[in-house]
Amino acid sequence: MDWWQEERAGWEAGYQFIAGIDEAGRGPLAGPVVAACVTLPFGKAPAGLNDSKQLSPAQREDLYPQIIALARGWGVGIVDAETIDRLNILRATHLAMRMALDALPPGLLPDLALIDGLPVRPFPIDQIALVKGDSRSASIAAASIVAKVTRDRLMRAYDLLYPVYGFAGHKGYCAPSPLAALAAHGPCPLHRRSFRPVAASLREQAANG
Repeated sequence: MDWWQEERAGWEAGYQFIAGIDEAGRGPLAGPVVAACVTLPFGKAPAGLNDSKQLSPAQREDLYPQIIALARGWGVGIVDAETIDRLNILRATHLAMRMALDALPPGLLPDLALIDGLPVRPFPIDQIALVKGDSRSASIAAASIVAKVTRDRLMRAYDLLYPVYGFAGHKGYCAPSPLAALAAHGPCPLHRRSFRPVAASLREQAANG
């Protein structure tokens, strides 16, 4: 496949500085949502670059420093569980994406963002939203890896603070073991109280006194 077809179309349309943006952590019951913004030199990407979901944790960890070293600029936005509950997950994800753009080094503001998924409103620069963009654009694929590795590292660190939940293994995603831990121990500060299983656990706690 041509990993650069979307970037090439942007340049042919007159844009000069193109970034890829993607997120990790929209679905979990706990932890932040993390977005990354990456700008790569045209035609230059680490060998093995792919959508982060198609890579093993070891492959993502191997590609992460290569992306950072190669990128013209990169930034990360992190929005915590409390803000997710206050805004809702969609708005929190869009906030993380704007934060990632803002986190680029000074003087490196792109004039076009290729964003995985649907359009982000509002957004400070022109954007092209690409469904499954992490499998269509090198820039978005790189951002997907940076976002995923950043979030996974955070969840491993949180596991040391809240070991009963097993965050290092499941990263907060809904599965039998985290649901069992939630039922046994109730939510911790990392849990998203607006998400249905967590809200149900809180109601059960209140009912049981």
